[in-house]
Amino acid sequence: MILITDGGSTKCDWILLDNSGEVVLKTRTAGLNPAVVPEHELVERIRANSDLDKILLKVDKVDFYGAGCGTKTPIKLLNRVLSNLFVNATITVNEDTVAAVYAATTEPGIVCILGTGSNSSYFDGNTIQSNVESLGYSLMDEASGNYFGKRLLRDYFYKKMPAELALEFESRFTLDPDEIKLHLYQRPNPNMYLASFAEFIFTSKEVNGYFYKLISEGITKFIELRILCYKECQNVPIHFIGSIAHFSKDIIKDSMNPYNLQLGNIIRRPIDGLIEYYRNNKLPEKKS
Repeated sequence: MILITDGGSTKCDWILLDNSGEVVLKTRTAGLNPAVVPEHELVERIRANSDLDKILLKVDKVDFYGAGCGTKTPIKLLNRVLSNLFVNATITVNEDTVAAVYAATTEPGIVCILGTGSNSSYFDGNTIQSNVESLGYSLMDEASGNYFGKRLLRDYFYKKMPAELALEFESRFTLDPDEIKLHLYQRPNPNMYLASFAEFIFTSKEVNGYFYKLISEGITKFIELRILCYKECQNVPIHFIGSIAHFSKDIIKDSMNPYNLQLGNIIRRPIDGLIEYYRNNKLPEKKS
C-alpha cells in the first residue's frame, strides 16, 4: 500500500491507497513543515493521529509532498522522521509544488501555490522547474496567508486599516503587542500564526475597497516576482492551488489582465487531483 501526503504548514492530508487505487484511509494531521517545525514535534504530530499509528508497519511506500521541502536540510530531516516511523516503507520527500503540478495539469503550464505560504514552478510536460529558491515566510511568500496576515497587523498598528474594520479586527483577535511578539519570536510555527489573521479578509464585509486593494497588491507582487520570472509565462496557462487562491479568484483574474496572462485551473485542495494522478501513473498494476 502507498501513503500519499500533501503537507502544508497549517494542515497535512494523508491518503492510503491499495494497489488497485482504492482509498483505504483518509486522515489529517497538523502541518508538517520541516523548515519551521522541530523534529520532535514532527514525530509527535504524526504519532498523535491514531489512524496513522495503526498502519505504521503496513505501508510499503510513503510519498510526502510538503511545504518547506525545497532544500536539502529539511528534506533530510523529514526523511529521517518518516523512515523511523514507517520502518517497512520506501520514503520519498518532494516539495509541495510537485504535488501541485500533479493535481493541476498534465500539459505545460506554470503552477502556483497560494496557501499559508506561496511558491511557483514551471512544468514543461515532463519536468518541473523552479526559477526562484524559496526563502520562506519572513523574506518571501508573497500573496500567501502569512503575507496577508502581516499586512493586516501592520495596517492595524499603523492605523491604516479603516476604522470600522479595525474595531472588528480588535473584537476577533488578541492584539496585545507582547502576545503577538511572543508568537512571532518565541513560539513555534510563526508562519501559521500570521496566516491565521488572513481569514479576516474573507469573512468580513468589504469597507472602502480595503480588502480588494490589499489582495490585489499582494497578487501583483506575486505575479511580478514568481510568474514573470518564467520566460514561458505568456504562452502557457497559469494554475493556482490553495485556499487563498480559491477565495481570490476574481482578483487574480483582474490582476493578470495587464500582463496578458492566461488563467488556468484554480484548485482549493490538491489532494483529490493527486489521488487521480497516482491511479493513472503510480500504482504497480499501471506499470505492466
